[in-house]
Amino acid sequence: MSSEVAQQGVLLAAPAPARRPVALAGVSHPVARVLLDSPVPHLDRTFDYLVPTGLDAAAQVGTRVVVRLGGQEIHGWVWERGDTTTHAGRLAPLRRVVSDLPVLTRATRTLVEAVAERAAGTRADVVRLAVPARHADAEATERAADPPALPDWGLPAPSPTGWRAYDGGPGFLAALAAGGAPRAVACVLPGGPQVDPWEELLAQAARTTLASGRGVLVLVPTTAQAEALAARLGQELPREGVAVLSAEHGARRRYRTFVRILLGRARVVVGTRAAAFAPVADLGLAVVWDDGDDRLDEPRAPYTHARTVVALRAGAERCGLLLAGYSRSVEAQSYVEAGWAREVAAPRALVRRAVARVQVPGPELEAEGASGAARVPSLAHRALREALRGGPVLVQVPRGGYVPVVACAACRAAARCALCSGPLGMDRDGTTTCRWCARRTRDWSCPACGATGLRMVGVGSARTGEELGRAFPGVPVLVSGAREDHGVVATVDDEPRLVVATPGAEPSAPGGYGAVLLLDAATLSARPELGATSEALRLWSNAVALARPGARVILLGGPEPGAAQALLRWDQAGYARRELAERAGLHLPPAWRAARLDGPRRSVERLLAAGAAQGFEVLGPVPAPGGGGEPSRGEQLRALLRAPRSRGRDLAGMLRLRLREASVHREEPVRCELDPTLLW
Repeated sequence: MSSEVAQQGVLLAAPAPARRPVALAGVSHPVARVLLDSPVPHLDRTFDYLVPTGLDAAAQVGTRVVVRLGGQEIHGWVWERGDTTTHAGRLAPLRRVVSDLPVLTRATRTLVEAVAERAAGTRADVVRLAVPARHADAEATERAADPPALPDWGLPAPSPTGWRAYDGGPGFLAALAAGGAPRAVACVLPGGPQVDPWEELLAQAARTTLASGRGVLVLVPTTAQAEALAARLGQELPREGVAVLSAEHGARRRYRTFVRILLGRARVVVGTRAAAFAPVADLGLAVVWDDGDDRLDEPRAPYTHARTVVALRAGAERCGLLLAGYSRSVEAQSYVEAGWAREVAAPRALVRRAVARVQVPGPELEAEGASGAARVPSLAHRALREALRGGPVLVQVPRGGYVPVVACAACRAAARCALCSGPLGMDRDGTTTCRWCARRTRDWSCPACGATGLRMVGVGSARTGEELGRAFPGVPVLVSGAREDHGVVATVDDEPRLVVATPGAEPSAPGGYGAVLLLDAATLSARPELGATSEALRLWSNAVALARPGARVILLGGPEPGAAQALLRWDQAGYARRELAERAGLHLPPAWRAARLDGPRRSVERLLAAGAAQGFEVLGPVPAPGGGGEPSRGEQLRALLRAPRSRGRDLAGMLRLRLREASVHREEPVRCELDPTLLW
């Protein structure tokens, strides 16, 4: 691989070394170009090794191997096979082949390179996301199993049925049936008498794709959602054998499912974010449900979102793409605005009939006087009491726990942990605990005024359930949330009950909720993070989708006006359009490409200087969150580099090269995240 150098701010490629032929009796392509399993940036290239005669059959492209480098053994993958090398001396042989199963298909290798290039990361980091850790017993068991007899769906493809309710829906299915690669962004209506539920729409699209002889991949935010959706698709697609791929299933089950997909024994795959790389043979349709959910964003290098991965995959493999949800992310809207994907939406008349009635009270609360200023005003109490006569009602609370936020009773400064500076919360018994390090706090005193008393600032779902239980005696109260004693509840029956849940933990009710109360709206919509209002609208929309078409939805607690109006009109696409236009004016993602840099001062400033020399916008640096960092590493800084989308590839390429050069010179590493959700 050619080496690059930087000279006067211009990146120049050094002449590639001359290749020499390599011959070995009985081996047609004796040179294995191996990608090492190493996150070190300057090792992100292939190294040439000799394929011994005894390993020729096993060391196929895409297999795991062990090689020797720098006096020690290291794992890697055979990226290519050839008969020439640029290495001047004698080639070292492959040490051994871990498995003769090619886990990296040609399509996967192409996708890995595309993701690494876009994210300014290393291919080894991407491969670790794409290929689960090997489990030898699971691999042997699946390879020895008899392949299932998959049904032949054949042509003609099924009629679009439920998709006829959406403008552009029948055309999307027609393109899939013809073997095309349509790309669509859809705002789906809640299921009910007027429209088919989302799961049935997906089953129709999956069956259409299968009828064209191609596979289907569906990504959802959580494992529970993946398992529920796979069960539903299994009913709609009998004998198809829908596979579920998730890291939460453990090493053995996850790897066996991966091998099953790799061998072509599963054509419909449902999974979480890492399943974006699932080796579905002849992929025809990739779907991401609720793509705005941050659980689809990979927290490890190279920090890619599942939506970005499948978008790159749709271009590389020429497969269909569908981004769908009850709301719409700004990133998905950017695909529509760029003309890269088409919009699929229901007519306004159908929206008004199919969606529950949303109310954002203003004058009504003022008319109630003091009771209207309460967290749960009498207007909301009356709505809940009336709805409880016919079944369950839902109350969404932004925070879990009992009292998740407390402050000094005297000066009202936020109460922080003396050990880690995390926020303090209060349990039912009055004890205070750090929400970051879980350390109990005794004899707390305010560092600002010296007072020792605490007051409640935010009320969590557990205390909300307790208060509602007192307000509605005799009515069962169910609390659902990750922080609660009983965890997340999946479903409830149609018996009258109060269901208090945090966002994303709302149980579904077979007949839908008779009323939905959205509390403390400002907690979600007034956060300082980029995209906080869009995220609030998404979470509210997902809760409203659980209501019956004629139910009453009340949004309380000072919501951001624009997001509240979008929910009121059920116009999530229009809100995403306005948000995208605003971000374009502010040079923010996704309208612009941005790279967030975190690291020691000297390393960050070098990257900023290189970026400025190439005409990229520089913001910062500022001290990184969390203080000055470890004493041995010095002061830690955070900064941004920004570029128009037309120069996004240049920005990622410059950062990738500079990080590689810094690695060669053993400089302190910089964490580089492109298009982050949290900018500062």
